[in-house]
Amino acid sequence: MRVILSGGGTGGHIYPALALSKIIKEHEPDSEFLYVGSLRGVEANIVPKTGMDFDQLEIQGFRRSLALDNFKTLYLFLKAVHRAKKIIRDFKPDVVIGTGGYVSGAVVYAAQTLKIPTVIHEQNSVAGITNRFLARKATRIGLAFKAAESQFPSEKTRLVGNPRAQEVAGIQSDFSWTEIGLTDKQPTLLIFGGSQGAPAINKVVLQAMSDFNQRSYQTVIVTGPKRFDSFQAQLKELNITTQAQIKILPYIDNMPAVLAKTAAIVARAGATSLAEITALGIPSILIPSPYVTGDHQRKNAQSLVEAGAALMITEDQLSEQKFMAIVDQIMLDQTVRVDMAKKAAAIGEPQAGEALYRLVLDAIAE
Repeated sequence: MRVILSGGGTGGHIYPALALSKIIKEHEPDSEFLYVGSLRGVEANIVPKTGMDFDQLEIQGFRRSLALDNFKTLYLFLKAVHRAKKIIRDFKPDVVIGTGGYVSGAVVYAAQTLKIPTVIHEQNSVAGITNRFLARKATRIGLAFKAAESQFPSEKTRLVGNPRAQEVAGIQSDFSWTEIGLTDKQPTLLIFGGSQGAPAINKVVLQAMSDFNQRSYQTVIVTGPKRFDSFQAQLKELNITTQAQIKILPYIDNMPAVLAKTAAIVARAGATSLAEITALGIPSILIPSPYVTGDHQRKNAQSLVEAGAALMITEDQLSEQKFMAIVDQIMLDQTVRVDMAKKAAAIGEPQAGEALYRLVLDAIAE
């Protein structure tokens, strides 16, 4: 199988595509891949490290206001479509798969005009603007959340889950908390605001640090690389010395391996994070980002809350008292953690990659 993958801007669009490529390779070892990303997206730092062939298009998103910059956006989109057609003709793919982000709009649209089978994957409960644009002519559409079904044509849409879940579910973790100076004998809370960190989460954690210092469970706080120094400086200003059961890190490289040893997590509610959390059956406290299209993180989180797998605090309700009350509710009661873990695992999709692979085969066969 010859496959063009495209998705960019955030890891939430990139990692599902890469996870799917591994599944396809397992079934069809002779498969060849080309990943087409954007010039500005983080995919340029992620994809080449996998050894996959990588190409780039210059493209940008539309402004919400009627800005003059939108004329440039339209020009870049049309230019990107033109170049994507050349890439497609040269590579001769059997299928083109888009996982979201503006660059996938140009690539998948170019494939549609060339009558190449296309598959789009929507990771969130609220469809992104790119996938809504591409849906009408897409050959097949895969969804990670049932809540998104009403936003796409039912006859070619299938609920498949997020392929990142299958990649994480099969991990054999040999990680030990002793690697960062903690113990494997105590439950560990991981506080992770995403690869760049989350200011609102960092702020409430700072406010609650005196509480964490008095708890028997371990706490690992991941501030984000750009916010680590500021976090440490604020601790110093507040004259707070952290106890031995607390570790503060800028970033975690081996996140799936660490998650597999985590008792509970405080996190945003991005699609990839939730796929990993449910695949591994981890109780979670979700603080959705309010700065996303269609408030989709809150709606993502709601699906876990309704299943009893997570508790949610919206950012406008975030306070030290409420935060610690919910954290303690989970971390101080193993029975609660076990129950939430079972419910999280029950809604996980450990075979999501296989389901999306079958959907790709359907698209090619049509």
